[in-house]
Amino acid sequence: MQVQSKRQLGDIATENGHRAGYEHGLRDGACEAIVRHIVPAAPTVSNVRVLYVPQGFEAIDQGIIEALRLSVRELHITDAKNMAEQAALIRPDCMLVLNGLHVFPSNHLEQVNAVRALGIRTIIWFADDPYVTGDTISIAPHYDVVLTHELSTIKLYRELGCPSVHYMPLAVHSGWFAPRRVEAKYRSDVCFIGQAFWNRVEIFDELAAYLQGRQVFIAGGLWDRMKNYKVLKSVIRLGWLPVEESINYYNGARIVINLHRTTTAGSDNKNALDLPGRSINPRTYEISACGTLQLTDPREDLPFYYKAGSELDTFTTATELRDKIDYYLSHEEERRLIALRGLRRTLRDHTFASRVRQLAATLGW
Repeated sequence: MQVQSKRQLGDIATENGHRAGYEHGLRDGACEAIVRHIVPAAPTVSNVRVLYVPQGFEAIDQGIIEALRLSVRELHITDAKNMAEQAALIRPDCMLVLNGLHVFPSNHLEQVNAVRALGIRTIIWFADDPYVTGDTISIAPHYDVVLTHELSTIKLYRELGCPSVHYMPLAVHSGWFAPRRVEAKYRSDVCFIGQAFWNRVEIFDELAAYLQGRQVFIAGGLWDRMKNYKVLKSVIRLGWLPVEESINYYNGARIVINLHRTTTAGSDNKNALDLPGRSINPRTYEISACGTLQLTDPREDLPFYYKAGSELDTFTTATELRDKIDYYLSHEEERRLIALRGLRRTLRDHTFASRVRQLAATLGW
């Protein structure tokens, strides 16, 4: 076996560094050209006064808020604890609530009833479907309008007697999730950010030996419940990752994996009716908005938003995912072109500015 000298190893490291710098330079310049080329449509301002109640999903809430500010005559924002009081003072045309879960107070529904009694139109936009239907089935009937990003729950809410139910996909806050130059510490060949739900654990347990020793970054809670956790421990950052950090890691990765969480009822979900997941998650838009190649497990509505093999790519098994990682890491130009097409599609069709226009048309604003 030939033993390489420190000088040879240093030369290899320098060459790899130059190659990585060249690749990232090509990517950064191409992303910049696309961002400059896509000119957002001028917002149409609807003559409505809106009271918005955020969920606490930082990127989604801020994306909606900034889009609404450009799209409605008057926007007010209030905490869920004070929404009935603020609605009574402001008397908006409608109150738009994101999700209505987790941090909402115990008297949430009583407040919604009070707002409706004032003749103010109440709208809820569910962003966690179908994983929390055990809770949403008791929330939805209290609202005049129910919006959901999940195809499988539309029939459910209609059968509950909700008078107005609409499919309304989420989008990306393109002011935050965007191409940027990042430091070397954020760079990886393969990146995954998210909670270690059991289906994700299963995939990464299968891939652990393959990923060992590669430039990998994994972040999120519960990853220490992997059988092969020790194999990947050095590349796993346990716990919540701030949005700003996630954006940096997405930008620094050559490939970002998007694996939707399991819908199976149990400790990871309150999917009481065991509804399937048919719709894509917000991460689909966020990864593509950073100009990075995304490998995702498919959902039924994915073809409405991205073209697999052209704007991102898909996998269904750990073996297929491994093979596609191998392929794209050795086909740099193809990887970069797919990522760029995904960025272009996202900026053109899937920002919150475009989604709020869709929202306005649906609600008749």
